[in-house]
Amino acid sequence: MHFTEYHTRLAAYALIVDDAEQVLLTWYNGSGRGEACWSLPGGGVEYDETVEEAVVREVLEETGYQVVLHEPLAVHSFTAGAEPDRPLPFKSLRVVYRASIVGGSLGTLEVGGTTDYAEWSAPDTIEGPRADIVDVALAAWRGQRAR
Repeated sequence: MHFTEYHTRLAAYALIVDDAEQVLLTWYNGSGRGEACWSLPGGGVEYDETVEEAVVREVLEETGYQVVLHEPLAVHSFTAGAEPDRPLPFKSLRVVYRASIVGGSLGTLEVGGTTDYAEWSAPDTIEGPRADIVDVALAAWRGQRAR
């Protein structure tokens, strides 16, 4: 299928791990597409911003923290078919960066959005449903640490 025959969604996320190896997660409330679940801070890249600008903005909106980005950890994509409210199929391209907190305090700043709150959690004890991007990021992080 030629790229003019489908939509593309570019998204960027941050994996933030503290000294106790807890991961900063956000609660996606399901008001967009899909079910409510844990996710990483991040989301769609706006037309007029870079991928890096987007993830820094999204982290601040969803968690209250200012971050500095490090290396990209993973690039992941998936496709989905057309639906009645989305007549063209789409491809989602997601970039995950490792990030560190440099300011702010925990508290979601987003009002009326898709994120209700953020919490720290040990990776092996995340309770409830979680978006696959969490597992993609954790696998990349663990792989990087094993080197």
